Amino acid sequence: MNDTVTSTTSADEAQREIAEEFAYFSEWSERYQYLIDLGRQLPPFPEECKTEAWRVHGCQSMVWLVPSGDVARMHFAAASDSAIVSGLIALVLRVYSDRPATEIVATEPDFIQAIGLAKHLSPTRSNGLAAMLAKLKGYAAAAAQAEK
Repeated sequence: MNDTVTSTTSADEAQREIAEEFAYFSEWSERYQYLIDLGRQLPPFPEECKTEAWRVHGCQSMVWLVPSGDVARMHFAAASDSAIVSGLIALVLRVYSDRPATEIVATEPDFIQAIGLAKHLSPTRSNGLAAMLAKLKGYAAAAAQAEK
């Protein structure tokens, strides 16, 4: 499971780019549509990884998150059965995947506030997003700890 995405931007730069993209849309209906479109562009997720071991708990919809790589460059693959959550996954992966574990742990998800998601997500989706970020950062923290 190694969909290599070459990233030349930092996590902070990725967050700024996301904020700039969402600034093009004045209506939230357009932003939701863009989010759904981003989710549709996620790479295929292997059915054999849709197991309880990779499931993110705390999400209303089904979400799976699989880490790979090492402390120097952690890669994440993820999928959801929800179109909007898939879009959230696309944003999270853009900010956090293919980065050093220390950068992942240190990066706050400022894009959520910057694009207004915090105000426009239902409480269950907000909780799911928080659970996904906690799981992802937990994998990174464990990798960084194992390296010491």
